[in-house]
Amino acid sequence: MILSDTRILEEIEKGTIVISPYDRKFLGTNSYDVHLGKYLATYKDRVLDARAHNEIEHFEIPAEGFVLQPGTLYLGVTEEYTETHAHVPFLEGKSSTGRLGIDIHATAGKGDVGFCNTWTLEISCAQPVRIYAGMPIGQLIYFVVEGEVKTFYNKKGNAKYNGRTVRPVESMMWKNEF
Repeated sequence: MILSDTRILEEIEKGTIVISPYDRKFLGTNSYDVHLGKYLATYKDRVLDARAHNEIEHFEIPAEGFVLQPGTLYLGVTEEYTETHAHVPFLEGKSSTGRLGIDIHATAGKGDVGFCNTWTLEISCAQPVRIYAGMPIGQLIYFVVEGEVKTFYNKKGNAKYNGRTVRPVESMMWKNEF
């Protein structure tokens, strides 16, 4: 079950959902619009290695915007810091974003109960497109969890993305054993 706007507001009042900054005008019927933060990053190497720490270079989106190029993976970040203590958050692209040929995540649209951070975006595009810091980039929807949660994401000792950040975070796949 997806939370409605009324339920999202109730959960914000209870503190089980935190969105900062929060503005009521970005609350939709059953979602909350999030915005592109001012930082992007790209990997330093063109060939990535799942067993290696692939380093990234951060840069700030200039006021005149930045043109995304096809064939390059950009890591972005939401302006909004979120906490979700009782629901499963999903981040999806807005239809207006998709109609510009922009994908905001490759596979990582689902958060975990207990996720407390900004969202790193895995941005790619179908054709060159100019983007801007602060533009609406996606929407959060919240699903009800059935059953008791034993280990919240922010309490997991092996959680790789717990450190609060305002910049995109590179893949931490290299920390896994395989």
